[in-house]
Amino acid sequence: MLRRNCSPVNGQQAVLFQSDMAAQELFSTSLLHRSTWQLLPVFPKYPASVSDLSAMSIIVPVILCGGSGTRLWPRSRAAMPKPFLPLVGDSTLFEAALARCPGSGGFAAPVVVTGHKHLAHVEAQLGMVEGAQVIVEPSARNTAAAIALAACRLPEDAVMLVCPSDHHIGNTEAFAVAAAAAAGLAQQGWLVSFGIEATAPETGFGYLKRGEAIPEHGGFRTAQFVEKPDLERAKAFLAEGIYAWNGGIFAFRVKDFLAELTAHRPDVAASVAEAVAKGAEDGQRFHPDAATFAEVPSVSVDYAVMENTTRAAMVPADMDWSDIGNWQALHEALETDADGNAVRGSGTVEMVDCRGVLVDSDGPRVSVIGLENVIVVVDGDDIMITTVAGVQKVGNLSGARNQ
Repeated sequence: MLRRNCSPVNGQQAVLFQSDMAAQELFSTSLLHRSTWQLLPVFPKYPASVSDLSAMSIIVPVILCGGSGTRLWPRSRAAMPKPFLPLVGDSTLFEAALARCPGSGGFAAPVVVTGHKHLAHVEAQLGMVEGAQVIVEPSARNTAAAIALAACRLPEDAVMLVCPSDHHIGNTEAFAVAAAAAAGLAQQGWLVSFGIEATAPETGFGYLKRGEAIPEHGGFRTAQFVEKPDLERAKAFLAEGIYAWNGGIFAFRVKDFLAELTAHRPDVAASVAEAVAKGAEDGQRFHPDAATFAEVPSVSVDYAVMENTTRAAMVPADMDWSDIGNWQALHEALETDADGNAVRGSGTVEMVDCRGVLVDSDGPRVSVIGLENVIVVVDGDDIMITTVAGVQKVGNLSGARNQ
């Protein structure tokens, strides 16, 4: 895939994708999509002249970083939630999110939106990235406000690639191709969601219904946003083949996002803009005005913008994605033996006649005999044991709630 550099914007080097045969071949042969999506292998056609590139958008990763540390308790905790843990491989999920958006791959320096209690973890794992910004939320106000904070700090023509910091993506090549396709659509005024290929009738995810194709730029209109369904409805979605999981990854131009937010939730847009205007810089940190930001309504970007705009689009992405939303999701993201068992942590583990068992121990020896579909976690003095069927209730345990 060819890239062209253009002048830095706000100190950030912009790297733009240019359409060519190599890019088309990558798009058509990667694991980004399957035949059921019927996605056309067409990339945006950028100007060939370097002088023409000054009007093009830069692609800025906006990493949303937080979490309460309850669903993967006791390993994940409020003081050290899952984004900052090396749950899959040697890197933390936050470090992996940053690594998926390198400057060499066409991305500007990241903007990280986080809270005070996670600031030290963010800066320790972010390292010295030239041009990076860390926006410190004075209080948690959900994703619409968090994204708006970043938008108010970026050039209006920049494309924001909004990514959660706590997801696992096994196929980073497919992610990069999806990001390029989404950025191309965003540059045409679309507000784009990643549609994660649904491989099971999951009831814990929202869904996107695929609409008509957008052949000139690739992707599809989003015909409908669907809230978390019951099992029978999820099975029907899977059978129909035109529904994807809503993975919470978005791409849009700053000016388009702010225009839609102003149109549909002017209270959020105005309050965030005021909080930014009254805010203060501290090195790479930016602190919005706390008193103003405290008045911002708490609403998700889906409710505030994506479900209301007439310019919603989606790009399908088959990229070995998981939100690592519970212990079984983590188990599925890990390598397993022939019996479906997996082991994490530094402790010694012995399993006999076990199937579908995950053991995560930070030290004590754990011996398991004759169990199926069970998860055992040892973290210091805390031991948590659950069946696979019970993983959604872990966050309700008193140890998880009362941190």
